[in-house]
Amino acid sequence: MGYEVYLKRNEEKRLLAGHPWVYANEAARIEGKDKNGSLATVRAFDGRFIGKGYINHASKILVRLFIRGDEEDGEGLWKERVSAAWAFRKKLGYENCCRVVFGEADGLPALIVDKYADILVVQCLSLGVHQRKDRIVKILSELFSPRGIYERSDAAVLSKEGLLPEKGVLYGEVPDEVIVEENGLKMSVDVKNGQKTGYFLDQKENRAAIRRYAAGGRVLDCFSNSGGFALNAALSAESVVAADISPLALKNVERNAGLNGIKNIRTVCGDVFSLLREYRAAGEKFSLVVLDPPAFCKSAAEVQDALRGYKDINIQAMKLIEKGGFLATCSCSQHMTPTLFERMLAEAAKESGRRVRCLETRGQAPDHPVLLNEDETRYLKFYILQVL
Repeated sequence: MGYEVYLKRNEEKRLLAGHPWVYANEAARIEGKDKNGSLATVRAFDGRFIGKGYINHASKILVRLFIRGDEEDGEGLWKERVSAAWAFRKKLGYENCCRVVFGEADGLPALIVDKYADILVVQCLSLGVHQRKDRIVKILSELFSPRGIYERSDAAVLSKEGLLPEKGVLYGEVPDEVIVEENGLKMSVDVKNGQKTGYFLDQKENRAAIRRYAAGGRVLDCFSNSGGFALNAALSAESVVAADISPLALKNVERNAGLNGIKNIRTVCGDVFSLLREYRAAGEKFSLVVLDPPAFCKSAAEVQDALRGYKDINIQAMKLIEKGGFLATCSCSQHMTPTLFERMLAEAAKESGRRVRCLETRGQAPDHPVLLNEDETRYLKFYILQVL
């Protein structure tokens, strides 16, 4: 008999509303016996069936539900869900460069699959998914016939699952550089060593959205990484400064600019916090500033420190923007809620002495869909503001 997890009283409400995570402290008792990572049945305190998912006794997330009815856990179910996820992306017009599977939002918790041209990148972020890696590779090779499949299960969150990071080729051959097309631009992606799975796919729609605000102006792209925002801005701007602390990132910006014949981007290597102050001291002004920082908080305990960091860079950016210019600013941390982020922006506007109005409120691209009953899938906040 496999594991049967019985919940404490009333702990089933969130799960019945659609949330897939059963936390360890919500379990009243566990019956049966099986190996860690196996399929477990979850029941309410009174024995009512809630669903099934893979169990991990080493994780605070005890079970990740993905079966709610009488479906059988096997290759057929997985293939059906990956196929449905891919059909949805193609319907949206994504084929060359997109997220094919976004974990819980696609009914396959803790599995990420990204497509970069004819290369697929896989992240297995839980014990149960990790143990079924061979199944995943088989399904992906059959559905996509890719040139190669590369594993990037090297996220910090793996330690919470009791897993060690893993990287490497799972199928076929994977080059050091993959050229993709996004928003009509060619981009070089390093799936082996680039951040996340090689590129930040969730910002694709937002990168295109800033073109109208960059038109004819002078743009500062902070935390530029491989230059996604800088390149989009350069298509309509007079000039663009791409700033990042990483020399390797800036080499990627230059490489990507060269791929597209773009010559109005200048790269600057430095700490953005210091750089913003240096520009202000020098009397520099920009018509558009883009702030796309890394996640300043990885846990709820870090939120207050993160707020100070976000507030600082937004104040400094607002002071650099010419009258009537624009600020595109975002947070990719799920712990930084939209309410907190908006409050921080209001405080930053007040302390900068500028009058600021909001033009657009955006989020992650639709190939990263949000489950309405799982806040964890809504993590990217993106605001376009006008500074008056």
